[in-house]
Amino acid sequence: MTTSGSNTTGCRRGLQVAARVVLAAFGRLRVTGAVPDGPVILAANHISPVDPVVLLAACHAIGVAPRVMATAGVFRAPVVGAVLRRAGYLRVARGTASVTQALHDAIEAVAAGDPVLIYPEGRIGLAPGMWPERGKTGVARLAEATGVPVVPVAQWGAHEIAPYAAPRGAVRGLARSVLRRPQVSVHFGRPVSLAGTGSAREATDRVMAAIADALLPLRAAEPDVPRWHDPTRPIDPSRARLAP
Repeated sequence: MTTSGSNTTGCRRGLQVAARVVLAAFGRLRVTGAVPDGPVILAANHISPVDPVVLLAACHAIGVAPRVMATAGVFRAPVVGAVLRRAGYLRVARGTASVTQALHDAIEAVAAGDPVLIYPEGRIGLAPGMWPERGKTGVARLAEATGVPVVPVAQWGAHEIAPYAAPRGAVRGLARSVLRRPQVSVHFGRPVSLAGTGSAREATDRVMAAIADALLPLRAAEPDVPRWHDPTRPIDPSRARLAP
């Protein structure tokens, strides 16, 4: 590995350690499952503004340091953007003509032997009941181009730490979490077989179904309606899919 590559990996691991320290102040992390050795695609549901902290902490717990696909806006933030670029995270310019560059960058990352973490929904999910929405097809296209396993990653509990509208209301939410310290659960499921899928849409639907299946035991006590109500979260049923 080159010095530059070592520095990039070291920066990613440093961010993961910081994430575990920060998350420990606001919640109790529980991680289950495992990830195959070598490059993989980690496909996770998106439920909260603090998901990146939760998933970095969970990945550190199982010894994986993925390159994260993140919205372009965070790369423009002072200091934070520079750190993310140094960590080799992948910029996704949603809604622009250059969005396809993110796929090319992810393919190169996998070819270099790095795991890649992606949110197939492309946004914090707004479906009723907070089940995963229909995903964007980028995850399927990445899997087809690289041939590496797709691991469904289900998470639950991060929505109790900070509201959807954060930073509005974030201070109050975080202060409440310091006192309550809700459990935040992350499960790394078995790789999804995409054999026999005839299109990127079909393959993506299979990935989202696997994420939903992995999520079911994490929220077994609240399968229909989350017990924690966030009044700032809007509802958009246009991309909803059937819950398992």
